[in-house]
Amino acid sequence: MLRFDKLTFTRADEMNERGFTLAEEYVPHAVEAVKLLQIQPLVDPDRVFVLGHSAGGKIAPRVAEAEPSFRGLILLAGDAAPMHEAAVRVARHVASLGPGPEADDAVAVVAQQAARAADPGLDPRTPAERLPFGLPAAYWLDLLRYDAIGTAAAVGKPMFIAQGGRDYQVTAEEDFALWREDCAVGRTSSSGSIRRTPASYQLAQHMDAELIADIAAWTGPARGRR
Repeated sequence: MLRFDKLTFTRADEMNERGFTLAEEYVPHAVEAVKLLQIQPLVDPDRVFVLGHSAGGKIAPRVAEAEPSFRGLILLAGDAAPMHEAAVRVARHVASLGPGPEADDAVAVVAQQAARAADPGLDPRTPAERLPFGLPAAYWLDLLRYDAIGTAAAVGKPMFIAQGGRDYQVTAEEDFALWREDCAVGRTSSSGSIRRTPASYQLAQHMDAELIADIAAWTGPARGRR
Protein backbone atom coordinates (compact mmCIF):
# COMPACT_ATOMS: atom_id res chain seq x y z
CA MET A 1 0.00 0.00 0.00
CA LEU A 2 1.19 3.51 -0.82
CA ARG A 3 -0.43 6.43 1.00
CA PHE A 4 0.39 10.11 0.59
CA ASP A 5 -0.62 13.38 2.24
CA LYS A 6 -2.31 15.84 -0.08
CA LEU A 7 -0.69 19.22 -0.68
CA THR A 8 -3.41 21.10 1.18
CA PHE A 9 -2.20 19.26 4.28
CA THR A 10 1.54 19.56 3.74
CA ARG A 11 1.58 23.01 2.07
CA ALA A 12 -1.73 24.56 3.05
CA ASP A 13 -0.53 28.19 3.15
CA GLU A 14 1.09 27.96 -0.27
CA MET A 15 -1.95 26.33 -1.85
CA ASN A 16 -4.43 28.75 -0.29
CA GLU A 17 -2.39 31.74 -1.36
CA ARG A 18 -2.37 30.84 -5.04
CA GLY A 19 -5.75 29.09 -5.18
CA PHE A 20 -6.24 25.50 -6.25
CA THR A 21 -8.77 23.02 -7.62
CA LEU A 22 -9.88 19.62 -6.38
CA ALA A 23 -8.09 18.06 -9.35
CA GLU A 24 -4.81 19.82 -8.52
CA GLU A 25 -5.16 18.74 -4.91
CA TYR A 26 -5.26 15.03 -5.79
CA VAL A 27 -4.88 13.91 -9.39
CA PRO A 28 -1.18 14.52 -10.31
CA HIS A 29 0.04 12.94 -7.08
CA ALA A 30 -2.31 9.95 -7.29
CA VAL A 31 -1.18 9.32 -10.87
CA GLU A 32 2.46 9.37 -9.81
CA ALA A 33 1.65 7.03 -6.91
CA VAL A 34 0.10 4.54 -9.34
CA LYS A 35 3.13 4.67 -11.59
CA LEU A 36 5.50 4.26 -8.65
CA LEU A 37 3.64 1.20 -7.38
CA GLN A 38 3.57 -0.42 -10.80
CA ILE A 39 7.37 -0.53 -11.02
CA GLN A 40 7.91 -2.09 -7.59
CA PRO A 41 9.29 -5.65 -7.88
CA LEU A 42 6.83 -7.03 -5.29
CA VAL A 43 3.76 -5.44 -6.89
CA ASP A 44 1.72 -6.94 -9.71
CA PRO A 45 1.22 -3.92 -11.99
CA ASP A 46 -2.10 -5.38 -13.18
CA ARG A 47 -3.50 -5.42 -9.63
CA VAL A 48 -3.06 -1.81 -8.52
CA PHE A 49 -6.18 -0.13 -7.13
CA VAL A 50 -6.83 3.49 -6.18
CA LEU A 51 -8.63 4.05 -2.87
CA GLY A 52 -10.03 7.46 -2.04
CA HIS A 53 -11.88 8.66 1.05
CA SER A 54 -14.39 11.53 1.08
CA ALA A 55 -13.13 14.11 -1.45
CA GLY A 56 -10.51 11.55 -2.43
CA GLY A 57 -13.35 9.23 -3.39
CA LYS A 58 -15.09 11.99 -5.29
CA ILE A 59 -12.01 12.71 -7.39
CA ALA A 60 -10.90 9.07 -7.87
CA PRO A 61 -12.75 8.69 -11.20
CA ARG A 62 -10.78 11.64 -12.51
CA VAL A 63 -7.57 9.87 -11.49
CA ALA A 64 -8.71 6.92 -13.62
CA GLU A 65 -9.45 9.31 -16.46
CA ALA A 66 -5.90 10.68 -16.29
CA GLU A 67 -4.17 7.32 -15.76
CA PRO A 68 -6.25 4.34 -16.95
CA SER A 69 -3.60 1.66 -16.35
CA PHE A 70 -4.65 0.64 -12.84
CA ARG A 71 -7.23 -2.05 -12.11
CA GLY A 72 -10.10 -0.48 -10.18
CA LEU A 73 -11.47 2.11 -7.77
CA ILE A 74 -12.32 1.88 -4.08
CA LEU A 75 -14.51 4.74 -2.87
CA LEU A 76 -14.98 5.16 0.88
CA ALA A 77 -17.56 7.83 1.78
CA GLY A 78 -17.03 9.42 -1.60
CA ASP A 79 -19.35 12.39 -1.93
CA ALA A 80 -21.58 12.46 -4.99
CA ALA A 81 -24.03 15.25 -4.13
CA PRO A 82 -22.85 18.76 -5.10
CA MET A 83 -20.42 19.91 -2.43
CA HIS A 84 -22.02 23.32 -2.00
CA GLU A 85 -25.32 21.61 -1.22
CA ALA A 86 -23.56 19.32 1.25
CA ALA A 87 -22.13 22.39 2.99
CA VAL A 88 -25.65 23.61 3.74
CA ARG A 89 -26.77 20.14 4.81
CA VAL A 90 -23.85 19.86 7.23
CA ALA A 91 -24.51 23.35 8.62
CA ARG A 92 -28.15 22.47 9.26
CA HIS A 93 -27.19 19.23 11.00
CA VAL A 94 -24.72 21.00 13.27
CA ALA A 95 -27.30 23.71 13.98
CA SER A 96 -29.82 21.06 15.00
CA LEU A 97 -27.46 19.93 17.78
CA GLY A 98 -27.66 23.35 19.42
CA PRO A 99 -30.62 25.23 17.97
CA GLY A 100 -31.07 28.95 18.44
CA PRO A 101 -30.60 32.33 16.75
CA GLU A 102 -26.81 31.95 16.46
CA ALA A 103 -27.17 28.55 14.83
CA ASP A 104 -29.76 29.92 12.41
CA ASP A 105 -27.44 32.80 11.52
CA ALA A 106 -24.58 30.35 10.86
CA VAL A 107 -26.77 28.32 8.50
CA ALA A 108 -27.80 31.50 6.67
CA VAL A 109 -24.15 32.46 6.13
CA VAL A 110 -23.30 29.02 4.72
CA ALA A 111 -26.37 29.14 2.47
CA GLN A 112 -25.19 32.48 1.05
CA GLN A 113 -21.71 31.08 0.48
CA ALA A 114 -23.17 28.00 -1.21
CA ALA A 115 -25.28 30.14 -3.54
CA ARG A 116 -22.15 31.97 -4.67
CA ALA A 117 -20.29 28.68 -5.22
CA ALA A 118 -23.15 27.32 -7.33
CA ASP A 119 -23.13 30.30 -9.69
CA PRO A 120 -21.44 29.41 -13.03
CA GLY A 121 -20.63 33.12 -13.32
CA LEU A 122 -18.67 33.10 -10.07
CA ASP A 123 -15.86 35.66 -10.24
CA PRO A 124 -12.51 33.80 -9.89
CA ARG A 125 -11.34 36.72 -7.74
CA THR A 126 -14.03 36.14 -5.11
CA PRO A 127 -12.30 35.86 -1.71
CA ALA A 128 -12.25 32.33 -0.33
CA GLU A 129 -13.81 33.45 2.94
CA ARG A 130 -17.00 34.29 1.01
CA LEU A 131 -17.28 30.68 -0.18
CA PRO A 132 -18.02 27.38 1.61
CA PHE A 133 -15.26 25.88 3.76
CA GLY A 134 -12.98 28.82 2.88
CA LEU A 135 -12.04 27.15 -0.41
CA PRO A 136 -11.01 29.36 -3.36
CA ALA A 137 -13.25 30.29 -6.27
CA ALA A 138 -11.13 28.18 -8.65
CA TYR A 139 -12.05 25.13 -6.59
CA TRP A 140 -15.78 25.71 -6.97
CA LEU A 141 -15.60 26.59 -10.66
CA ASP A 142 -13.74 23.33 -11.28
CA LEU A 143 -16.36 21.36 -9.33
CA LEU A 144 -19.16 22.87 -11.43
CA ARG A 145 -17.56 21.21 -14.47
CA TYR A 146 -17.01 17.82 -12.81
CA ASP A 147 -19.53 14.98 -12.73
CA ALA A 148 -18.01 12.25 -10.54
CA ILE A 149 -20.63 9.60 -11.34
CA GLY A 150 -20.62 10.37 -15.07
CA THR A 151 -16.82 10.24 -15.14
CA ALA A 152 -16.82 6.93 -13.27
CA ALA A 153 -19.24 5.49 -15.81
CA ALA A 154 -17.14 6.75 -18.70
CA VAL A 155 -13.82 5.28 -17.48
CA GLY A 156 -15.51 1.91 -16.90
CA LYS A 157 -13.36 0.74 -14.00
CA PRO A 158 -14.59 -1.87 -11.51
CA MET A 159 -15.62 -0.01 -8.36
CA PHE A 160 -16.06 -0.93 -4.70
CA ILE A 161 -18.16 1.66 -2.89
CA ALA A 162 -18.74 1.78 0.87
CA GLN A 163 -20.45 4.32 3.08
CA GLY A 164 -20.71 4.73 6.84
CA GLY A 165 -24.31 4.99 7.97
CA ARG A 166 -23.54 7.50 10.76
CA ASP A 167 -21.57 9.91 8.59
CA TYR A 168 -23.34 13.28 8.40
CA GLN A 169 -20.89 14.98 6.04
CA VAL A 170 -21.18 12.36 3.31
CA THR A 171 -24.39 10.43 3.79
CA ALA A 172 -26.00 7.16 2.82
CA GLU A 173 -29.26 8.95 2.07
CA GLU A 174 -27.80 11.57 -0.27
CA ASP A 175 -24.40 10.53 -1.63
CA PHE A 176 -24.42 6.73 -1.45
CA ALA A 177 -27.88 6.66 -2.97
CA LEU A 178 -26.60 8.59 -5.98
CA TRP A 179 -23.74 6.13 -6.49
CA ARG A 180 -26.10 3.16 -6.21
CA GLU A 181 -28.34 4.52 -8.95
CA ASP A 182 -25.54 3.79 -11.44
CA CYS A 183 -23.36 1.21 -9.64
CA ALA A 184 -24.29 -2.32 -8.65
CA VAL A 185 -21.64 -2.73 -5.94
CA GLY A 186 -21.43 -1.15 -2.52
CA ARG A 187 -22.61 -1.36 1.05
CA THR A 188 -23.32 0.78 4.11
CA SER A 189 -22.43 0.19 7.73
CA SER A 190 -23.93 1.93 10.74
CA SER A 191 -22.26 -0.01 13.55
CA GLY A 192 -21.56 1.81 16.80
CA SER A 193 -23.54 4.18 18.99
CA ILE A 194 -21.50 7.40 18.97
CA ARG A 195 -23.67 10.44 18.39
CA ARG A 196 -23.17 12.18 15.05
CA THR A 197 -21.45 15.37 16.20
CA PRO A 198 -18.36 17.30 15.07
CA ALA A 199 -16.56 15.99 18.16
CA SER A 200 -17.24 12.38 17.15
CA TYR A 201 -15.12 12.93 14.03
CA GLN A 202 -12.10 13.67 16.22
CA LEU A 203 -12.15 10.30 18.00
CA ALA A 204 -9.26 8.06 16.94
CA GLN A 205 -10.66 4.71 15.87
CA HIS A 206 -9.57 1.68 13.87
CA MET A 207 -10.93 1.02 10.42
CA ASP A 208 -13.82 -1.45 10.50
CA ALA A 209 -12.43 -5.00 10.29
CA GLU A 210 -15.34 -6.20 8.17
CA LEU A 211 -14.72 -3.44 5.66
CA ILE A 212 -11.02 -4.36 5.46
CA ALA A 213 -11.98 -7.97 4.80
CA ASP A 214 -14.47 -6.94 2.13
CA ILE A 215 -11.87 -4.82 0.34
CA ALA A 216 -9.27 -7.60 0.55
CA ALA A 217 -11.73 -10.10 -0.93
CA TRP A 218 -12.80 -7.70 -3.68
CA THR A 219 -9.23 -6.90 -4.71
CA GLY A 220 -8.13 -10.54 -4.62
CA PRO A 221 -6.55 -12.50 -7.49
CA ALA A 222 -9.82 -13.01 -9.38
CA ARG A 223 -10.39 -9.26 -9.54
CA GLY A 224 -6.85 -8.77 -10.82
CA ARG A 225 -7.26 -10.99 -13.87
CA ARG A 226 -7.81 -9.25 -17.21
